[in-house]
Amino acid sequence: MNKNGVLAWATIIMVVVGIALIGLGAFRYDDVAGWGFGAVGIGFFAIAWVFNALKGRV
Repeated sequence: MNKNGVLAWATIIMVVVGIALIGLGAFRYDDVAGWGFGAVGIGFFAIAWVFNALKGRV
């Protein structure tokens, strides 16, 4: 597996974890912790976006 493949897998894993965290924040936790889970999930999406942008450049 080359560097682009590693970045592709990292992007997929981070999107899945981001969706899981946002889902936990939306459906599991009704208090302030839900907002934290949602914010961290959005952060995972941002990092996955950067990994996707790096494919082909590294």
